[in-house]
Amino acid sequence: MEVVVEHNIEKAMKILKRKLIKEGLFKELKSRRYYEKPSERRKRKHKESLKKVRKDEARAKKNSMLF
Repeated sequence: MEVVVEHNIEKAMKILKRKLIKEGLFKELKSRRYYEKPSERRKRKHKESLKKVRKDEARAKKNSMLF
């Protein structure tokens, strides 16, 4: 990952942070802070998949309303 710094370091830091958030680095660091039991991991992954499905359905519904 490369961030170009011209003169404004604060702006470069914001850009870097945004890129790291988009990649999911902070989420992964937060999840690795404590041990997660395998049963808890399965439950979390299942909830995440349901959330993704609902989000995709809502997005498809919104797109169908536009046309």
